Amino acid sequence: MIIKLSFALLWLLGMSLHAQQPVTLLLINGKIWTVNPEQKEAEAVAIRGNRIVAVGSTSEILKLKESGTEVIDLDGRRVLPGFDDAHVHFFSGGSNLAGPQLRYAKSQEEFRATLAEFAQHTPRGQWITGGDWDHENWTPARLPTRQLIDNVTKDWPVFVNRLDGHMSLANSVALKLAGVNRNTKDVPGGVIVRDSEGNPTGILKDAAQGLVERVIPAPSQEQIRKAIKAAQAYANANGVTSVQDMSASPDVFRTYQTMLHKGELTVRISGHQPLVSWQRLANIGLVADFGNETLHIGGLKGFADGSLGSTTAWFFQPYLDAPNTSGIASAELVHPESIWANIEHADAAGLQIAIHAIGDRANNTILRFYERLEREHGERDRRLRIEHAQHLQPSDVPRFGRLHVIASMQPYHCIDDGRWAEKRIGPERAKTTYAFRSLLDSGATLAFGSDWDVAPMNVLMGIYGAVTRRTLDGKHPDGWIPEQKITVEEAVRAYTMGSAYASFDEKIKGSIEPGKLADLAVLSDDIFSIDPIKIADTKVWMTIFDGRIVAEPSNPRDRYKQDRSGLLLR
Repeated sequence: MIIKLSFALLWLLGMSLHAQQPVTLLLINGKIWTVNPEQKEAEAVAIRGNRIVAVGSTSEILKLKESGTEVIDLDGRRVLPGFDDAHVHFFSGGSNLAGPQLRYAKSQEEFRATLAEFAQHTPRGQWITGGDWDHENWTPARLPTRQLIDNVTKDWPVFVNRLDGHMSLANSVALKLAGVNRNTKDVPGGVIVRDSEGNPTGILKDAAQGLVERVIPAPSQEQIRKAIKAAQAYANANGVTSVQDMSASPDVFRTYQTMLHKGELTVRISGHQPLVSWQRLANIGLVADFGNETLHIGGLKGFADGSLGSTTAWFFQPYLDAPNTSGIASAELVHPESIWANIEHADAAGLQIAIHAIGDRANNTILRFYERLEREHGERDRRLRIEHAQHLQPSDVPRFGRLHVIASMQPYHCIDDGRWAEKRIGPERAKTTYAFRSLLDSGATLAFGSDWDVAPMNVLMGIYGAVTRRTLDGKHPDGWIPEQKITVEEAVRAYTMGSAYASFDEKIKGSIEPGKLADLAVLSDDIFSIDPIKIADTKVWMTIFDGRIVAEPSNPRDRYKQDRSGLLLR
């Protein structure tokens, strides 16, 4: 294992003669997984300010201790680079922490009771949003209706989303405020679910959600700030030090900038704007990765379709449990040449493109657009992304590697959707669902994330999902589609270096090596040596962001042992 350090130490010692700032933090007696192929394992790390300056053995690193250096004895704990969540919805996730918690309601009755209780503690007339409900947890798995909640929410407009964000339930108050009734026409890329008489049931899918969203009051800057602070506290508790926000609206990005200037950010943020709004970035000359080490922008996100749970993911073949539909193209993709024009012009402006695609037809369509882009405009380092890349035709898998398309995927979805996905698409189409192994073998880059708040921002559960593929209901103990499992090392890399590469950041983060940012996650257990099933029980023991501890044990004294002379005890 040990530990080629000579060049790094010589560099460090030479620099220290001139550096005014001392070495500020040493982590010793650990199991450091660096993600650096030239030095995968180490025992200790030295940090000066916000940079890693040396990686090596405990005895070597202790030689760098100065009078003001803090030393933390890891007592054999596993250390990884700080996790980089490649796909989150940061403001909405933070905001939903304060909303009704409907995700784990096990029945329509519990769903209704939870909303009723929440309403009683909400000022009358105030919108109730969020929720993250999942009707697949109910028996039978039937969609809720406005009638289910109307009489317990008659004094509040309610618009609560399914956990995938691709459909929401409005009560009658909300529908009235939005002017949605039996005469309202469906919108392109969306569905108003109706009863047998043609009246809206309250369920609005995909683009139809905008009919209600447009009348919900915009949050204030202070409300956004509070939501972001809650979101980053949750991220840090899970070892996450970087996020790629797929819905960083101008108001949210403005708040990020304010918090950056005040020193309030404890995560690094890569913000994405809607693909359809590419001109507002291009017109002022922004290109991909504009900004600094903590906050940057230049990415665009588009949509090709909806979601599997909402039966709006776009497939070549119909759904087995809804044979009247094969899903829908998004509002952006209803007119293919329109989305192509946005892709082409945004690329010419130097912006990065990421497109949500769930169904096999949606993925195939976007891959063909990307192929056309390279054919007509030449190869360059675009780092094109497909967000989710969930259901693929076997013939499309190798196209990711050949076209250098990043598969930005969320392994928690695999063990969640795997409970019920086959009733939608059957076992044959499922074989290339969340095809981690096949994509890696084809030469594709995986960038892992959570899709929070669609799923928990629990990276260790994501690693567990990618490695074991054991569904949350316990019905696949050997793994759902086990041939698509990957190793712990491969999953960790996808959550670190893979995600860093996806945001053009691989030179400053994603691995533990001299010169890189001091973002680290310390785990309670060694996920490389324990039974993979036990990864689900592993916790983040400490999180270091920018060289500072931002999450730690409840008793800080648990993090190191020193005698009165300051010498480390073993």
